[in-house]
Amino acid sequence: MAVAGALTAAAGIKIERTLLAQLCQRAENFFVGVKSGIMDQYASALGKAGHALLIDCRSLEAEAVALPDRVAIVVIDSKVERRLADTPYNRRRVECAEAARELGVESLRDVTPDMLSALSGDLLKRTRHVVSENGRVLAAVETLRVGDVARVGELMAESHASMRDDFEASSHELDSLVRIAQHYGAIGARVTGAGWGGCTVNLVHSENAKQFVSSVTSEYAKHTGRDAEAYVCRAVDGLEVQDDGWSSKIVFSGCREIADHRGPWRRRTARSSAGRG
Repeated sequence: MAVAGALTAAAGIKIERTLLAQLCQRAENFFVGVKSGIMDQYASALGKAGHALLIDCRSLEAEAVALPDRVAIVVIDSKVERRLADTPYNRRRVECAEAARELGVESLRDVTPDMLSALSGDLLKRTRHVVSENGRVLAAVETLRVGDVARVGELMAESHASMRDDFEASSHELDSLVRIAQHYGAIGARVTGAGWGGCTVNLVHSENAKQFVSSVTSEYAKHTGRDAEAYVCRAVDGLEVQDDGWSSKIVFSGCREIADHRGPWRRRTARSSAGRG
């Protein structure tokens, strides 16, 4: 998104951020070879400070949903690297499409729980994850609106279990991070991103964030032999081009606090903003 924003600004091309996000998705789908959805690109383009982003992936409408005060977002990198093109990610897309065909629907978002009995095996598990996850997303939006942070945490736990057991997109390291985070007081914890490696996202009471990071990364190293890196983040605005009359600059980030287990907290420039709905 940052490169696309820079190129269009330099060329004097005015383009809606939603369309730019869709073009970036096409680049990932057809050039990189990952059949990704629109979430990452939309979050980077349409992010709003202090908010998550609810995205309707059919209509491509998006709505900002306020995040609770005094709750920190802690992203923990498991240090398990993966390239989506080398994981079962594309296979999961194929399985979901196959399940939709068997059920006679356009996509799995049209499936209701009573239709699941028509499936079996892996297709049942993949579909059950999608149906239940869509329900959890909508439930999370409503609980955020009424400030029920504890229920949001419960939904995150259910989400991770579904990613692990039904979508089968977790890993030993990610499961360990979630389990350890829950032990050390996370409001909620789950894998973030496509899975099979990468990061978890955790909601933590702000005043406990520093101790939480220290405890979780230390315990994780004991269990896995890997040195996790933790980022205490806040949601920021998405892509923006600013022109001061002399030059243009691309603003693709806010400033966030970053903590890791190897040293004191420090300030860095975040490279992207993200909301998840």
